[in-house]
Amino acid sequence: MAHHKSAKKRIKQTVKKTERNRYYRTRMKNIIRAVREAAEAGDKEKALEAFKIANKQLHHYVSKGFLKKQTASRKVSRLHKLVNNIEAA
Repeated sequence: MAHHKSAKKRIKQTVKKTERNRYYRTRMKNIIRAVREAAEAGDKEKALEAFKIANKQLHHYVSKGFLKKQTASRKVSRLHKLVNNIEAA
């Protein structure tokens, strides 16, 4: 257990940051899952709507510092490719 005031503060900050990151990580996974499920079902309209939400949210997470720009771009690119290939499948 921490004995110094600064160490106790860092523990509190770490707990708060961990909870926030867990929330965003879970939210991101759910957003991506919605697009993938719609694509697997073959519902292009639903997949496009879910993709629009995913695109907006992933880039919002970049502005908040949760994701790096390239990571968000890669995820969006893969989802976009998936949605575009629904008709071909």
